[in-house]
Order: sequence, then structure tokens, then C-alpha cells
Amino acid sequence: MKKLFLLSAVLTLLLTSCSAVRVNTDYDQNVKFEQYKTYAYQKSVIDKAEISDLDKRRILRSIDETMQTKGFSKSETPDVLVSFFTKEKEQVNVYNNNWGFGWGWGWNPWMWGGGYNSTYRFTEGVLTINIIDAKTKELIWQGVGEGELTKRTEKKDENIKEFVQSILEQYPPQLKK
Repeated sequence: MKKLFLLSAVLTLLLTSCSAVRVNTDYDQNVKFEQYKTYAYQKSVIDKAEISDLDKRRILRSIDETMQTKGFSKSETPDVLVSFFTKEKEQVNVYNNNWGFGWGWGWNPWMWGGGYNSTYRFTEGVLTINIIDAKTKELIWQGVGEGELTKRTEKKDENIKEFVQSILEQYPPQLKK
């Protein structure tokens, strides 16, 4: 029984820690999120996002899919406005794995060792999604996702969908009662 519990705990930890997107959210705790049912995009902000129009459409499609699965609908007279912006930066990780074995003082002809160094370069992206009350024009919720971006066209849809779903998974916030 203990082994089964330990195995399930390890599997749960592995599955929850495998997400490639790290997400942080913040929200106004005085807002009653259950009052919001419809959304529209804040086009003036989205137009300023410094990414390709193709990637903008990918993000918008992913937001639409995710919001609709949560029961929200697009509207000309929305309850909330959705905007986003992006950032990216080049990252370099250097792995240094030197090892060796031996004994004695100073130089030892029987000592052997080795190791390797490797460098991994990648582009890290940040996607910030803002939810704004349409009437008051105040920010009520913000989600920020960070993770590795892919340059391969065939993987971009999947990568962007993962970012958006991971971020919006936490909207609306689950308030304690």
C-alpha cells in the first residue's frame, strides 16, 4: 500500500512539473468574477504587440478556444476586454559536468577523470494576458506565462496553445468562500 501511494505521489509530481510554461497570476480580490460572461479584444493594445501577424492570430485563436470552453462568449458589448503582449529573450544554459577519481597527495599517475561541458541556447518567451473590466477600464486579472519558444512552424500552434491554456487555466480565479 505504501509503495502504491509513493508511486502515485511521484507520478503526480512528475506530471505536474513537466509543464514547459511557468505561470504567475494576479487579480483584484474585490472583484466578483462570476458577473463576467462575455469578452472582446482590446485591439489597440494587441496591434502594438511586437510579433508577427501570424503569431497574433495563433494567440487570438487559442484565447477564443480556451475562453469558449470556459463558458465565455465573444460580444460586441463585452463584460471584459482581453489584451496581451509578448517579450522574448535569448537564453544560454551551460552545463559543466567534471568528474574524477583518485587518491593520494599531489599528482597521481593512477588518477583518472573526465567530464564534459555543453551549452544549450534557446529563446524564452513571455506572454502576458490582461483581463480588463469593460465598464471601468480597470485591470482585474493578469496572467503571465514564461517558457521556451519554438522556431519550427509546425510546432508553433501547439506551443502557443500550451502557453495560452496554461495561463487561462487560472482564470477566473477560484475564490475562497
